[in-house]
Amino acid sequence: MAYDSSKDQVLHTWENDKTGLNISICRYGDGEAKLQIGPRSYTKKDGSKSATKAGRLPIDDVNWLSEVIEQVIEKMNGYFLEEGA
Repeated sequence: MAYDSSKDQVLHTWENDKTGLNISICRYGDGEAKLQIGPRSYTKKDGSKSATKAGRLPIDDVNWLSEVIEQVIEKMNGYFLEEGA
């Protein structure tokens, strides 16, 4: 089965304003909700926005993740409850 971009859903997103790291809860088709870490957003010298892979996470990103992880868990639990209904 080939990838179909119309089935790819981003359910919720958080962004670290300091480092540009994005984390998202995503779902493909009728599959389960999953956490995606990355990409990392940044502003180029010309002012345009771009994104790159998250790669290895520095301590700033790890600390930020620890701050938002409860929100992520609550959201994901909500999506799992919806799937079970």
